[in-house]
Amino acid sequence: MPFLGQDWRSPGQSWVKTEEGWKKTTTDDKNNNVSVQRLVINRELRNGAVSEELWKLKYFHREKWIYVHKGSTKERHGYCTLGEAFNRLDFCSAIKDTRRFNYVVRLLELIAKSQLPSLSGVAQKNYMNILERVVQKVLDDQQNVRPIKELLQTLYVSLCGLVQDMGKSVLVGNINIWVHRMENILQWQQQLDNIQINRPTNTGMTLTDLPASLQLNIMHSLSDGRDLVSLGQVCPELGTLTEDRLLWKKLCQYHFTDRQIRKRLLVSDKGHLEWKKMYFKLSRCYPHREQYSDTLHFCTHCHILFWKDINHPCTANNPESCTMSLSPQDFINLFKF
Repeated sequence: MPFLGQDWRSPGQSWVKTEEGWKKTTTDDKNNNVSVQRLVINRELRNGAVSEELWKLKYFHREKWIYVHKGSTKERHGYCTLGEAFNRLDFCSAIKDTRRFNYVVRLLELIAKSQLPSLSGVAQKNYMNILERVVQKVLDDQQNVRPIKELLQTLYVSLCGLVQDMGKSVLVGNINIWVHRMENILQWQQQLDNIQINRPTNTGMTLTDLPASLQLNIMHSLSDGRDLVSLGQVCPELGTLTEDRLLWKKLCQYHFTDRQIRKRLLVSDKGHLEWKKMYFKLSRCYPHREQYSDTLHFCTHCHILFWKDINHPCTANNPESCTMSLSPQDFINLFKF
């Protein structure tokens, strides 16, 4: 059968749906439409009809899922990198979601430790933009201050070493740009240090008004021992409850294996196990167990990366059997090839 029409790989003509029906458009028409759209954006910004954040959401679309390809084929050239996935996935909206916030923060921390030089210039710029939004969200909400402080400190230490090796092309861009970004990090750290947690204005029931048994049940839902220590500093009554041995025992068993616990046993003079001291000793030797409300998922059948609550067009007979959850470290390992 002869091939009729233009080559499908060339720009050629395309069909678009209009109010009057389907019409043909060429490459010139597309360029004209883009130019008109830019004029509309500039006019709206100049007149103050729409804010910068709104028109970014209006005219720029982030993909909800991406295809991860690790090699070149006849149909698809090149491969998907960590920087490309970081740019195309909608992480800006993810930090606004409480379920995904800790996941994104942990991913930013892992990238800051070892993966920042592997990102492209656009991805590095996008990384700093997302980090700025994360800091602004913490300053506005007055929540998750400690993990963001740790993230900024990790990033600053990494940049100090990378900037010194600037001649080895480990970072993209002028060194003055990165020095300016490091100054911004120091400024963000200062803002977080000076943050003042406002007491709630409502006069309803507080944690200290609850019975001791309910207070202890709430403490059992905390997964970080540092949060328990901070909670115990609120008042003497809560401080007594946070010293509960069963509370720290369950915390150790949640984060660490039995073998790890047996290697770090600490016994008091009375013959009891010091679970609180063991927890902090184990924390210095082994990583904590990570748990997130919402994570990125990967379909082994379609090779598609997507968020948990956003499905993808899977062609498998049983899509659930082909889907696996990715931790932040698994997300980075996915692009090591």
